[in-house]
Amino acid sequence: MTFTDDDPGSFDIDLWVDLMRRTQSNALCISAGGYMAFYPTKIPFHHRSAHLGDTDPFGELIAHAKRLGMVVMARVDPHAIHADAAAAHPEWLARDEHGDPVEHSSMLGVYWTDPFSTYLSEHITAIAQEITAEYDVDALFANRWETVRGVSYSEPVAARFRTETGFELPRFDNLDDPAWPAYNTWRAKAFSELVGIWDDAVQAVKPHVRFLPNRGPQITRDLVREKIEDRYPMFVIDKQGRWGAEPVWTSGRIGKRTAGLWPGKPMALLSSVGTEDHVLRWKDSVTDPHELKTYLVDGFIHGGRPWFCKFKAELFDNRWIEPVVEAFELHARCETVLEGLEPTAEVAVLDAGAPDGPTPWHKATGHTGDHEDGIYQALLEARIPFTYVSDQILSAEALEGIRVLVLGSTRELGDEQLGVIEEFVTAGGSVVACFDATLNSAPGQPQLGLGNTLGVEVVSDERGPVKNNYITFSPEHPLATGFEGAQRIVGGTKTLEVKAGPAADVAFRFIPDYPDLPMEEVYPRRYDGAPAVVTSQHPSGGRAVYIGFNIAEIYWQALQSDHGRLLANSVRWAMGEDPALVEVDGPGLVDIAVRHRGDQSAVSLVNLHTPAAMRGQRHEIIPLPPQQLRLRVPSGATGAQAHLLVAGITAEVTMEGQLATVEIPQLDLLETVHITWNTADSST
Repeated sequence: MTFTDDDPGSFDIDLWVDLMRRTQSNALCISAGGYMAFYPTKIPFHHRSAHLGDTDPFGELIAHAKRLGMVVMARVDPHAIHADAAAAHPEWLARDEHGDPVEHSSMLGVYWTDPFSTYLSEHITAIAQEITAEYDVDALFANRWETVRGVSYSEPVAARFRTETGFELPRFDNLDDPAWPAYNTWRAKAFSELVGIWDDAVQAVKPHVRFLPNRGPQITRDLVREKIEDRYPMFVIDKQGRWGAEPVWTSGRIGKRTAGLWPGKPMALLSSVGTEDHVLRWKDSVTDPHELKTYLVDGFIHGGRPWFCKFKAELFDNRWIEPVVEAFELHARCETVLEGLEPTAEVAVLDAGAPDGPTPWHKATGHTGDHEDGIYQALLEARIPFTYVSDQILSAEALEGIRVLVLGSTRELGDEQLGVIEEFVTAGGSVVACFDATLNSAPGQPQLGLGNTLGVEVVSDERGPVKNNYITFSPEHPLATGFEGAQRIVGGTKTLEVKAGPAADVAFRFIPDYPDLPMEEVYPRRYDGAPAVVTSQHPSGGRAVYIGFNIAEIYWQALQSDHGRLLANSVRWAMGEDPALVEVDGPGLVDIAVRHRGDQSAVSLVNLHTPAAMRGQRHEIIPLPPQQLRLRVPSGATGAQAHLLVAGITAEVTMEGQLATVEIPQLDLLETVHITWNTADSST
């Protein structure tokens, strides 16, 4: 709950206590201080709410939460200060390139703070220690703690940067300045050290208390992993909703990405009950109830524990309450089972994560753009369960259990990362690589780092944008499944010419360019173009697919169904002959998450089917007809049983060899199928 200045003495505390009960919430995060104090602080220049008087809404809500057996987290926001503090401590202020204080664009008389000033390292530290000493809190949470999105050009920061790096602070009018890489490294180190300062400070007061600054969709890519891995016993990922036309599966991707970067580390997904947009701002709005429920549910099946956020304790619109209660009830029905099992997938997408440009911390979305979106959408539509593996932790251990690794736009992977992938294939794993995956950037000397593994050699530099590009195929090749009746399909807008190695097969080939106008000239002259899709099989049993055009990017941009089909066919062929761990048949757009341990698995299905699934807010949930789930169980498994956790019923299991089949009579928003079986060494 984020208080506003006029909340003390005016909000209905009984409503909030009742809501804690109804949602079965086990933790409360509530505004305490920083920009504004909602408790009787004794620290100078810690601005009190004008309506606080002799009340203590922060302490009162803590008392209620503790009576309900809840954990309590205190929220502080250090991103801005009032005029009196600014006048007394000009060294606390963020400054523009001219050295002028940066006034808050939304609130006159309020100023942005410098993230590397003593305001954060000393003043906020003192506030955190006061809260920890005076109240029964278990943790503290920082919002907007990185303050300004750009660079603060205050003299203390400039001097510190100069001393520690030898550079002057870089300017945005010169993005080629060699100081930018140094600044990115320095910034990551400074923020990582600040996390440690705050965490040490509260633990010095009460050893069990932790300080957990929020993280965005990039999770910790803009921090120094070695400095913060012991500082975050859990993550709070602050992506409170979809922005603009982001897809409906946004929250699920955040869960996968976090698990792919920090496997085994708990994560809560901070979701607002209001409409979210990174440009447009309606903080007192209420999002559509179907949108809100879906965002929470798709997040938690992929590991993002549900956390709802309300700005302002006074309510102007109550329509968000019931959907939140319903989403939390769905989580409660599944939580006991899901929390006891490990996320499992046989397909992984490599999360290279490093966005273009000199300032990766400036990119708020935390993904590599349309290439990644296209892969995600294609695999989702094909109902292929998958996970992420981060390039930061890429290793044989991280790829354990993975049968297919998918590479999107992952240029210039390091030698160590390439070596891990090559060893993965040598050990029997498979790779699907799209377009410029592992391409170096040397003009005139293009090479694919995994060229030998993929069975291709680059002939010339990348071409594009091109128009009217097509590819033709061999109907006998397994990758041509579903293209019956076609002689060719749409190609890409960017291409990379390669030649296939002697042991590789050309599954698709480019048709050499021909005009797109005048219309009388629009016809192919030849069909013997360069390889467009190359497949190969390795002695280890591993397989490789290389797609020589921007298939994933153009799929996301143009949504040509043939591109989605080709991506899915490539992954399925790369899986080999053994059946997949999980297959789900039925109509509609369904997100699938699999968890497993020992002699049990849980398969969660989220119904994402809606006319606006690809663009914009979700306005309705359309129940889907029956779905059929097939799960591969260990050889010799007997006595399989299935329970539908949401419906609360037992389902019949049909066994055929290693496949256990379960019929799901209807899929509303969510169903989790919990399947258990007996093995030779188990008695239940």
